[in-house]
Amino acid sequence: MEHTFDIQIYYEDTDVSGVVYHANYLKYFERAREHIIGGAKLAELLKEQGVGFVVYKCSMSFKEGAELGDIIQIRTIVHRESDYRAVFDQRAYRGDKLLVDGEVELVCVDGDRKVVPLPDF
Repeated sequence: MEHTFDIQIYYEDTDVSGVVYHANYLKYFERAREHIIGGAKLAELLKEQGVGFVVYKCSMSFKEGAELGDIIQIRTIVHRESDYRAVFDQRAYRGDKLLVDGEVELVCVDGDRKVVPLPDF
């Protein structure tokens, strides 16, 4: 199932040319993942179980930059690769135009930063 999340591009998101600074796509992808899992669920996992998600691996291919004033859509499909790793296929679109193609792999760690099995989410 594909999850969608819209992002408004503000002046602060762009470089001097009015194009989104490349690292901001990591933030946009992160926001979309938080909406999928849920902020309350993330807080509960951290406070009650001492478990948090961390990025294990990330890759991104940039096709075209979003610009000041654009509304882009982050489209995400999640795959549970194992008991320990979730893969988020994430893409940024302006309309039907693919801007950024990304894949982010997450694992969970406990308070000692040891990898633990993924919770159900």
